[in-house]
Amino acid sequence: MPGSYPRYVEIDGRDDDDDVLHVLVDGEQYEVEDDGEETEEEHAEEDADSVLEVQSPRASQTGPSASASSDGARNWVEEEEDKRRRTEGGEASSSNGVGSVEISQGVEWNRNEIDGLFCPICMEAWTNYGDHHICCLPCGHLYGMSCINKWLQQRRNAGKCPQCNRKCSLKDVRKIFASRIVAADEESQKRIQSLEATCASLEKKNTNWCRKEVEWKKREAALQLEVRELTERTNYLEHLLEDSKRKPGLANLDCNFQEHSCGLKFSGQVSTCSFILEKDLPVDGARLIDVDASNQVVLVARRQSGFGGTHVLTKISLMSPHESEDMTLPYCNNAVKDLHISPAARNLVLFSSLGKKLAILSMESNHIILDYDLPYAAWSCSWDQNNSHHVYAGLKNGLFMVFDMRQTVGPLKTFQGLTSNPVHTIHSLSSTSTLSNDVRSVLSASAYGVCRWTLDALEEGPFLVPETNQGVCTSLAYCSSRGEIVASYRPKVGTSSETAYTQLSPAPSHTAGHRVEGCHVAFKKERNFQFSKLGSGYANIDTIRLPKSAIIDFQDCSSMFVSGDSVMGELTLHELTSFRSVQRLKVHKHPVRDVKYSYGLGRGLLSCISDDILQLFITEG
Repeated sequence: MPGSYPRYVEIDGRDDDDDVLHVLVDGEQYEVEDDGEETEEEHAEEDADSVLEVQSPRASQTGPSASASSDGARNWVEEEEDKRRRTEGGEASSSNGVGSVEISQGVEWNRNEIDGLFCPICMEAWTNYGDHHICCLPCGHLYGMSCINKWLQQRRNAGKCPQCNRKCSLKDVRKIFASRIVAADEESQKRIQSLEATCASLEKKNTNWCRKEVEWKKREAALQLEVRELTERTNYLEHLLEDSKRKPGLANLDCNFQEHSCGLKFSGQVSTCSFILEKDLPVDGARLIDVDASNQVVLVARRQSGFGGTHVLTKISLMSPHESEDMTLPYCNNAVKDLHISPAARNLVLFSSLGKKLAILSMESNHIILDYDLPYAAWSCSWDQNNSHHVYAGLKNGLFMVFDMRQTVGPLKTFQGLTSNPVHTIHSLSSTSTLSNDVRSVLSASAYGVCRWTLDALEEGPFLVPETNQGVCTSLAYCSSRGEIVASYRPKVGTSSETAYTQLSPAPSHTAGHRVEGCHVAFKKERNFQFSKLGSGYANIDTIRLPKSAIIDFQDCSSMFVSGDSVMGELTLHELTSFRSVQRLKVHKHPVRDVKYSYGLGRGLLSCISDDILQLFITEG
């Protein structure tokens, strides 16, 4: 039909020796001459002016029908040539980097990773502004604005999408405002989720392993500490065995550490007195204790936890041990160094402190009712056993002071000790142990030794108790009912064995840590203020702290001496005066800060305190 497009077109092919394309249009053959290969730039400039020459090999076609057929073939050939050039241009672009496009920063991208980043026409990244702004056609395909505008302007009469050939025009182009557009890949999303779940699982496992590692390290540290303690104990026992072999005189000392009961025979007598643990009470920051067994009250001097913790006295009732009452001390008092409940008035407490204070506190009102300012820090204090109005204080510089509670201005008397060493222990001797009820006798202990004071006498002292200068005196225990005292010593620095322990050890044996081999020496109070030596024994003494000790008066058997063993981590009960080991009580922590014995309500109560545990032992039976 004239002026219409051909019904079918068939491309016959191109001759090898000439640039002629054979085309069959509606059964008639045409030849299309190609003037040569054109580049994309040349074609873009000359595409509008290019002319195809169509010739018939048989005869020249004339007339409207031939003209229409020729025009249709020309249009079709023009479209085919355009597709061919576009395909060749795409392949050239692919060969130049479509498979792996290199970005300006030098990072190579995979083709699958750039589908949502680059314009499919120019293969350059689109932008969110400017001429190459990202836009889309009604069909949904995305292009750069400048590229699609140029494309549609070149095909104004028959504008189509370069990818799906759907018709569109310039007015159909819409700008898209987005930071980045990437086609969602469900498989990649699933893989990402799977990898995230795997990472979370691995992190959880890593956390569990880290927690287990911390627990293992704690357990390893505990085991190493236990190994060190056992090694220390073994070394001590080996050294003790060697000493016993070298010195036959040590055969009378029983160092059997396996015995934990008092069912041992001493000189034909059988001791049946022993202690059992009644309860453990948590007490944070405890330093000192005193016990009123008759009223079932334990008083603890402690420092509250935390930086700059205040010092308090905690009152614990043994009837309801989990209920306690704190009595806060004034800040100026500082740490409490010694503490005693009045034997006459059970509601009064005497304590000395490093804040240069000697104070008396009422447990009824929980307030300090009397305090004395001291020239130096007070290390020790004591009630008078014969006069409830008199109290004593031992100071850091060796002073010994006597106070009367009825005179609140200052001390009655002040005495200078034999040395300027701190007076760490004071004991008032009862009237039954003195020569006369009118003369008061007091014992004080410092590092130099044990001194005796006779107050209200012609010669008040001090008098050094004979044989008590055996080294550095670290503690002094006193039993008022029997008149017995036990002094504990450690060797002086640089002192030879013969001068320190002429009767005990050839050399002061140092154990691991801060412990040395010291001794306990027992004395008996006689008439005329004289003391006779009862016996002595070896001991593990701390080289830094001043350990506490006590004498236990069993009415049915011989008295015993209790002290902390720094090597074994135990409270050791010794029989006086042989110092044989009678019973060993395991303590939770070391060092033992204080130990006290009291009797009340028909039973004996032994109290031991460490940093945060108060242990109460009662007599068996």
